[in-house]
Amino acid sequence: QVQLQESGPGLVKPSQTLSLTCTVSGDSITTNYYYYSWIRQPPGKGLEWMGAISNSGRTYYSPSLKSRTSISRDTSKNQFTLQLSSVTPEDTAVYYCARAKVVVTTTPIERGQGTQVTVSS
Repeated sequence: QVQLQESGPGLVKPSQTLSLTCTVSGDSITTNYYYYSWIRQPPGKGLEWMGAISNSGRTYYSPSLKSRTSISRDTSKNQFTLQLSSVTPEDTAVYYCARAKVVVTTTPIERGQGTQVTVSS
């Protein structure tokens, strides 16, 4: 059974960079045909796909967030990370890491429990 767990600071100041890590257990992130993604849900709004990294390390980003987003991975730790720069209060959301067989989806096969990130001074 694959499990994903998000970790990172719950509070980030405006203009700073938000950094989150997803630790995957139960399978290698290099296993063929899977994409590892970040999804977020601002308060009172729907789920938003942010970006993904494939099992081979190729990255994909939402056009609306591409200029501020970077996804990377550490295969030795079976982790992948999200960095979102120049954050504003509008980036306040619950952030989820997920695994899917398609690049863009807000209904992945597996998803972490989510972590609340608040952007505030």
